[in-house]
Amino acid sequence: MRPRIADYPALRFRRLRRTPALRALAQEVVLSPGDLIWPVFIRDGKGMEEPVASMPGVNRLSVDLVVKAAERAAALGIPAICLFPYTDPGLKTEGCEEAWNPDNLANRAIRAIKAAVPEIAVMTDVALDPYNANGHDGIVRDGVILNDETVEALVRMALVQAEAGADILGPSDMMDGRIGAIRGALEAAGHKDVAIMSYAAKYASAFYGPFRDAVGASGALKGDKKTYQMNPANSDEALRLVERDLSEGADMVMVKPGMPYLDICRRVKDTFGAPTFAYQVSGEYAMIRGAALNGWIDGEKAMMESLLGFKRAGCDGILTYFAPEAARLLRG
Repeated sequence: MRPRIADYPALRFRRLRRTPALRALAQEVVLSPGDLIWPVFIRDGKGMEEPVASMPGVNRLSVDLVVKAAERAAALGIPAICLFPYTDPGLKTEGCEEAWNPDNLANRAIRAIKAAVPEIAVMTDVALDPYNANGHDGIVRDGVILNDETVEALVRMALVQAEAGADILGPSDMMDGRIGAIRGALEAAGHKDVAIMSYAAKYASAFYGPFRDAVGASGALKGDKKTYQMNPANSDEALRLVERDLSEGADMVMVKPGMPYLDICRRVKDTFGAPTFAYQVSGEYAMIRGAALNGWIDGEKAMMESLLGFKRAGCDGILTYFAPEAARLLRG
């Protein structure tokens, strides 16, 4: 039992709110640039910076500009950058073969970043949707997303990303058994030091729309993803999924989306104590940025408050499109 606290006026909570110095001393959660991972969209070409209409302030960048973005991130103290490719529609197939092409857009970007900024960690996306003519995270046959065939494809994809120099693989597909299969393949191929951050609790959410625009999957998607992504009504299931992925060899786990699922972040961290991350997804970013651009909220304050919320909920880090802006503010 907690000891009984003093009554007013002996106890005045406002004493420790009176000045910035006192508030800093009593602050329970601290946010730093080292807590941030910056998701970046890449596209073909050179010197190309293409705005994503549904994500004001976010651009698709050609590989040369992604390297410059990685240099900026490292200078700001951001420890990791996560790559998402906008694939030429002509390269999208039902078999998703471009996903494990060693010279595809994502793998070229990995090699370029590691050559120029070796100190920054490069995280990748392991899922088939950027390469899939059907827009799904898995291989589709007769309208059904195939689990085991998809896992085989994801293993091939993961291995070429590891060969390219990726530091962290992010399986975001939600197929059963993929973490164990990828971990086994990495060990067998000598990539024992490549980390896996599993999208362990990824919900079938309405907040992903702008992201699908950014990677060019919106128009291709047929149907929805409810047969493999989680039901937003479920909480206990998230813990079972996290436990499964950790047992199969995940080093870190992620909850996605972020702000609507802070309760899941807290349950995961309290239950397992494993490195726990959340993804502040495109729809969350677009809401804050859009409201700020319309003058309805203070964008900077809302951004920082939202990021503190993840830390307060137990997250060790956050994937956020706000990463460079937040890091600049945090560094003063």
